Amino acid sequence: MSKKSLTLFIFILCLGLFLGGCPKKKVAVSKDVSSVQRAEEAARREREAREAKERELARLREEELKKPTEGELVAKKEPGIEGEVFESKLLKDIHFDFDKYDVRPVDEAVLKENAVFLKNNPKMKIQIEGHCDERGTVEYNLALGERRANNTKKYLVFLGIPSDRISTISFGKERPLDKGHHEEAWARNRRAHIVVLSK
Repeated sequence: MSKKSLTLFIFILCLGLFLGGCPKKKVAVSKDVSSVQRAEEAARREREAREAKERELARLREEELKKPTEGELVAKKEPGIEGEVFESKLLKDIHFDFDKYDVRPVDEAVLKENAVFLKNNPKMKIQIEGHCDERGTVEYNLALGERRANNTKKYLVFLGIPSDRISTISFGKERPLDKGHHEEAWARNRRAHIVVLSK
């Protein structure tokens, strides 16, 4: 075999080996793409399952807020603005910063849940009580409690609850929830408390 023939033979052999190796690389790339696709599909299924669970929890929460049962309304044993007052565990309090009466962003979600409950019970009337901590004069706290109750009412009206279903009253510092004399107690007492008025 001549030197030229040998060179040609070696060139063809190398070319064959090179071309023969290409499909293997393609298979490896294909495997990598397949792994990525499987991972993306698994992530998508997990996301869809999580979203479905969140929707179901939201539905159940709304179902809970639809109708109060007999056991959920407890007489408070005190007169309200329009008849007897009842407590409902489905109407949640909101709280205020010291010497403030604006609704805090953290409490907006609470009022939205209260609004859902009230919309699902369209004949229900409520009384919003404004409360303060023990610091300040009686007169000052009565005025501050009134502003807290009125701002809570305004927010519920903004959420679609008719104004004529909501009464407000201020108790100032007269009815503390926590009788302690420290910041934790004061924070609990700075609140708007919602009760149900009898028909």
